[in-house]
Amino acid sequence: MNPQNILYIFIVLVIFNFLFTTVLDYLNDKNWKDEIPDDLKDFYDSGTYLKAKKYKIERGRLSSISSSLNLIFTLLMLYFYGFGFISDYAISLSDSVIVQSSIFFMIFHLITYILGIPFSYYSTFVIEEKFGFNKTDLKTFIIDKIKSLIMSAILIIGLTSTAVLIIGFFSTGFWLWLWIGLSLFMLFLNMFYADLIVPIFNKLTPLEDGELRKKIEAYSKKVGYSLKNIFVIDGSKRSSKANAFFSGLGPRKTIALYDTLIEKHTDEELVSVLAHEVGHYKKKHILYSMIITIVQLAIMCYLFEICMQYDLIANSLGSLTMNFHIGIIAFSFLYSPVGLITGIFMNILSRKNEFEADEYAKETYDGNALSLALKKLSVDSLSNLYPHPLYVFIHYSHPPLIKRLKALNKKTSLS
Repeated sequence: MNPQNILYIFIVLVIFNFLFTTVLDYLNDKNWKDEIPDDLKDFYDSGTYLKAKKYKIERGRLSSISSSLNLIFTLLMLYFYGFGFISDYAISLSDSVIVQSSIFFMIFHLITYILGIPFSYYSTFVIEEKFGFNKTDLKTFIIDKIKSLIMSAILIIGLTSTAVLIIGFFSTGFWLWLWIGLSLFMLFLNMFYADLIVPIFNKLTPLEDGELRKKIEAYSKKVGYSLKNIFVIDGSKRSSKANAFFSGLGPRKTIALYDTLIEKHTDEELVSVLAHEVGHYKKKHILYSMIITIVQLAIMCYLFEICMQYDLIANSLGSLTMNFHIGIIAFSFLYSPVGLITGIFMNILSRKNEFEADEYAKETYDGNALSLALKKLSVDSLSNLYPHPLYVFIHYSHPPLIKRLKALNKKTSLS
């Protein structure tokens, strides 16, 4: 096989991914039905339902334009050997492999970052504003962009430096140490996400003493789930959408409730959402998912080392010899079919876990309260009530709302 044939493989993979995604999006957009589901008629009126449909259509249209431009950019970079050109330029600036790769990734990231700003701005200040979600002002938007760019630079330089050092030290078998390093980094982020990342963008304040905290602590004690770190996050300064997140392991377990979530839901609904998350912990979903992710990282690192052994692959991108940054770009193209398959598998597992966590919340707290919370969250985010089954199979990490409600109602009726 010659470099030209490998280049054609890259181009075919990029076009296939675009067409596959576009067809799925089209099917999903066309799957909307006119009638409101019986379980949601008390929450959706015809105006709100139509608003949800228009919201998804407008966001889908913007995503389609963005994806099309990204396709054109990627194909131009491949056809005119843009990756090799940027690589040669980075190499000309320094003799250090670490500096060369860091410059390459920073240039590439900066280009894609700048290209994405207009879409981010339009999404925030036009679409989200039009449908009543946006609470972000221009100052916050700009500061967020600067912060995310700085964070990206730190991560790019840090991870690139570590990876290049590992590869340079181990001529063969470096995939094993690269895998260990990435796994430890993933665990570190999971442990300290609420302490290190969240405060950069948002303010976390301990949930004040009151009925909600008492109910959360009482439930945690009842099911034997130690939870001391309960925070409120100021999500309302960017969006009116309600949300929550859980992070950490062991004594680092943290729950952060968005102020918008607390404002729009009763204490019982909030505790039922917590019970769902506790269900993930009790059913060991978090542990199993982490183990699977670590196994995936091992496979990726092993295949990446194989990819790094072939200069022909580098030649197809316009580089004379294989190096770390060209290897990453080439591997990202070649791994995409494998990534699609593993992503589908992970989503199947995730949807099963969501049903189990819902059941746990019903058994240990209140299934009706969780149903109400899910309905309110759906209305609040104007979610798609009729996603296409194939789109769900490929992309959904959570079951569609109607299926979750049916499962909860069935379990409730049997109790």
